[in-house]
Amino acid sequence: MAQAAPMAQASMVDSEFDRDTSVTLREPGVYDAHLSEGWAILSAVNGGYLLAILGRALRDALPHPDPFTVTAHYLTPSQPGPAVVRTEAVRTGRTLATGQASLFQYEADGTEVERVRVLAAYGALDSLSDDVRTSAKPPTLPPPERCLGTEDGPAAFPDDSGFARRVVIKLDPETAGWAVGAPSGKGEVRGWFSLADGREPDPLSLLLTVDAFPPTAFDLGLMGWTPTVELTTHIRSRPAPGPLRVFVTTRNLAGGYLEEDVDVWDTTDRLVAQSRQLARAPRAVRAPEGR
Repeated sequence: MAQAAPMAQASMVDSEFDRDTSVTLREPGVYDAHLSEGWAILSAVNGGYLLAILGRALRDALPHPDPFTVTAHYLTPSQPGPAVVRTEAVRTGRTLATGQASLFQYEADGTEVERVRVLAAYGALDSLSDDVRTSAKPPTLPPPERCLGTEDGPAAFPDDSGFARRVVIKLDPETAGWAVGAPSGKGEVRGWFSLADGREPDPLSLLLTVDAFPPTAFDLGLMGWTPTVELTTHIRSRPAPGPLRVFVTTRNLAGGYLEEDVDVWDTTDRLVAQSRQLARAPRAVRAPEGR
């Protein structure tokens, strides 16, 4: 209850994230959206941003307010511009509701193409028990001022990427060697995350956070586009205000695909989100230097 006032205050911020993930009800179960170029990396829209749009539509369509688990399959790359989200309530219960949603866009010839399909369960995070029993521990990070941002060296995202201007990512220098041609080979990336406009984190923005960091493939010496095939996110708790700590790992790259496991921690050392995704490994390879 002590955090209710800060969260209410944060929700009143004129947030670019909230504007750009907004959806408009057209008819029952159908929402109009606009995919902002500001959340694109090169020409493709970021998958976490898409997940937040779908998550917002499902929050409106289902009787419970918070995403508990969201599984997304990315079928075709999304482009900036108009989109349609179609939702369906699969099952509604007293504490959980299950729904599905798909995001569609239109090709130049008018053909409708499905971009993302989601199956999700929603509940009320504030109704959950405070009992926590975990062996998980937050990553040890240098303070943000001693971590590396895009202004400190080679950018994690292209300079013309709108996405890089809408998030603040500060990487632990120990996991940023790939930026200077010296990947560690461990498949780890960790650092601090916040939205550039100062909006405080909430369950919807956590859907963006889990897909915001540079791919762990970079730390394996593989540079290039790493498209997500499937992404499952678990929202475990409403995050406290302040920057988030994010730890991304890969244990197995085989057959041209790798998994990424993500843990997200808030300022109270609480694990607030977890995710796993399967992604295609980059086809472009840069040989590590200085190893």
